[in-house]
Amino acid sequence: MMSKLILLIISLPLLSALLTHLLAGQLGRCVARISVAAILLSVISSAVLLGMSLSGDLVGESIATSPWTVLFYDPLSILMTLVISIISLIVHIYSIRYMAEESGYARFFVLLDLMTASLILMVAAGDLITLVIAWHFVGVLLYFLLGHDTRNTSAYRYAFWTFITYRIGDLPLVLAAVLLFQAYGTWSLPTIFEQMSQNPNAHEVFGLALPEMVGILIALAAFARSAQFLLHTWLPYTMEGPTPVSALMHAGIVNAGGFLINRFAPVFANTSDVLQWVFIVGFISAVIGSVLMLTQNDIKKSLGYSTMGQMGFMVMECGIAAFSLAIYHLIVHGVFKGTLFLSAGSVINATRKNDGVPKDDLYTFIVEKRPGITRKPWLLMALITLAVPLAILVISHLFISVDYFKKQGAIILLFFGWITGAQLIFATYRTRTQNLWRLVFISILSFAVVIMGYIFISHAFDLYLYPDAALREQLYAAASIDKIRFDIIVAIIAVAIVISWLMAYYSERIGVEQKDKSRWWKTFYALFSREFYMTDLYTRLTRNILATSNKLNVWLRWN
Repeated sequence: MMSKLILLIISLPLLSALLTHLLAGQLGRCVARISVAAILLSVISSAVLLGMSLSGDLVGESIATSPWTVLFYDPLSILMTLVISIISLIVHIYSIRYMAEESGYARFFVLLDLMTASLILMVAAGDLITLVIAWHFVGVLLYFLLGHDTRNTSAYRYAFWTFITYRIGDLPLVLAAVLLFQAYGTWSLPTIFEQMSQNPNAHEVFGLALPEMVGILIALAAFARSAQFLLHTWLPYTMEGPTPVSALMHAGIVNAGGFLINRFAPVFANTSDVLQWVFIVGFISAVIGSVLMLTQNDIKKSLGYSTMGQMGFMVMECGIAAFSLAIYHLIVHGVFKGTLFLSAGSVINATRKNDGVPKDDLYTFIVEKRPGITRKPWLLMALITLAVPLAILVISHLFISVDYFKKQGAIILLFFGWITGAQLIFATYRTRTQNLWRLVFISILSFAVVIMGYIFISHAFDLYLYPDAALREQLYAAASIDKIRFDIIVAIIAVAIVISWLMAYYSERIGVEQKDKSRWWKTFYALFSREFYMTDLYTRLTRNILATSNKLNVWLRWN
């Protein structure tokens, strides 16, 4: 019964795609109901499967569909299957009316069904062959979905750009699969992980232990799929495609990088320096994505860079061995960002109908940069800004584990949580209001509720996804660095942030306006507004490659 249920979840979208294609001529627009019904059944089946997993009736079951293809349903794949099914169902329902006036109506739902099946197959893959094939097909189907409107030249261009970036990310994954098969003689992921844990240093590649090399390759593949810095330019420029595709891409497809790193967690547990580099790349992507989001005047492009920043945070969490927290972040971000994209059209339409923004307190603070009427002593507010979030974080984590603070990854999470909370209270202080203390109290209370919920839920995810305490300790050990270097880095960043806050308070106190800032600030802003000139760089590189190829064609007389 369980085997049939697992196979049914993947088979339903495939069957729906076939029926939608065959019956499109007879049913017309009503053919979308077949697709929605199939995905709804997948959601119900996935929910039943998750319920059985939570009750302990299903633990790491494998189903062999051929001599070399295996479906593996562990807690990670079960949870991701349900998330993918729910997001896909929402996108399907939204697309019924959104795509009603578009050509290729049935074709669009066929592609959505195939994408859903590919994503579920990817997270349920228990062998390297199935994983690589599903990983590849997700990129191919995304190319067709983004370029659904064949008359839109811009959409086709950036769909092709995405396709090329994804192909670059496929190469490291394929190479990692080949190396693992050559070393262990099997495609089965559970078997490979078991043999690797018994003797991690049994194989070497170019002088590096096999887990190190495979970890690097898996990280590179995840970076391309999750739009990390230098491989991120495809993400904010894919907004010409249909809005449902943007929602599905930002809510599910772009999260594949975080899933891939989690799937190969036993490999990263046997590495030494890979997770540190993963953290650095995620940190850079998070900062750049978040800042670039603030400089965009297009709502969808701003959401694109917001996704880049959130993916950076997710990769950072993997880099500090908070793998289960990354999955929780992935799910929450998917639901949140999918909702934003599906609501973007309504926001744009409402803005077109009423372009007069009322000058309330929020508008005055954000747009005109005017300080509030009254201000409390800035030294007292600075103390509250720095001390209160730290106290909330420390007290919350004491409820989870007393030895939580002995782990470097936990300290880094506390550090970024402290920064976030401090920024929240600082922004509250700058908001124009007559009752500042009431607003500060509400901000602190909301921050405490969110943090405690975040901590307890992520702890529950940790116990469900990684019940093996030994593996969790291995991951934390793999993510750790030299204590002296760690303390120095944290101290430098903390001092820099505190100085920046003090400068902000001081500048406001003496009444320094935005327009009076120095030239270097304007140059800095121009750099961000031009997106670090990455698009210009890639455009020039493309032109140089095409010019070189033309000269080569003339020289070789190929045309």
